[in-house]
Amino acid sequence: MAMTEKRNMNLMNLIKRVHSVVENTDIEKHRQSQDHFGALLGNSRDMLVREMVIEDIYAEWISVNRAHMKKYVILYCHGGGYSTGSSLYARTLTTKLAMSTSMDVLCFDYRLAPEHPYPAALEDAMKAWNYLMLLGYGARDVMVAGDSAGGNLALALVHKLKSENRLLPRGLLLMSPWTDLTASGKSYQTKKEVDPVLDAEYIGQMVHNYAEGQELENPLISPIFGNFVDFPSTYIQVGSNEVLLEDSIMLHKKMIKANVPVRMDIFEGMWHVFQMSPFKTAYEAMDKNAEFIYNICR
Repeated sequence: MAMTEKRNMNLMNLIKRVHSVVENTDIEKHRQSQDHFGALLGNSRDMLVREMVIEDIYAEWISVNRAHMKKYVILYCHGGGYSTGSSLYARTLTTKLAMSTSMDVLCFDYRLAPEHPYPAALEDAMKAWNYLMLLGYGARDVMVAGDSAGGNLALALVHKLKSENRLLPRGLLLMSPWTDLTASGKSYQTKKEVDPVLDAEYIGQMVHNYAEGQELENPLISPIFGNFVDFPSTYIQVGSNEVLLEDSIMLHKKMIKANVPVRMDIFEGMWHVFQMSPFKTAYEAMDKNAEFIYNICR
């Protein structure tokens, strides 16, 4: 076994252990342990965090503590299967994103399922988007980013804006996006042995919490079923060892068909939202995210 492969296996075992601490069956405890994780790994004295409220939603601006780009901003949708996660948990990603791009990142705590099922999260994403417009940003000054369920929400937000004939963001940045709540991708089978983070049972529970009784092929719930014509430039990152691999591959194919300027990187041996972890490949992936954003903001 090659050295890097062995290191990956060790890392994945570690991730599995961390995740099983986080994957608490009591949803409240699960949310708290994620926040502890975010507080532990997402703190840096090079970063400024400004807390605020948008209507009734807690949100925070993450900025680098130095002169930086003010013209463009990143609207960040956190992951957590629509049932968990928060701005605090997402700091493991938002601080890296702010650092690598030198742009301000706005992350918001949308209402969570099962207490607040679909469409609560999407309504809150719209509030965050409208808030940026009220601040004076143009749609083309905003990048929308998200991981996992946050990638789903980022795509659903663009579908929603498009359905209302509104201007769309400049770009979409998606890390391990969850695009298909019908779970049709073959990687659910082919990757179930190697994925250290997600399994079909957990995902089934998240679908139940968020979209019970809903039409799962609604593009605002499973964005993969939407029409991608005129979608903004998109960059997708996904690990080769995740059950959601096919969610990204299918999205990439559909976007190419619709002539969307889209790029996808599959990171060999990586797992679901590996960018959260404090190691070299995660920082390299963030540099690629920054490169994508610079290219479309030129």
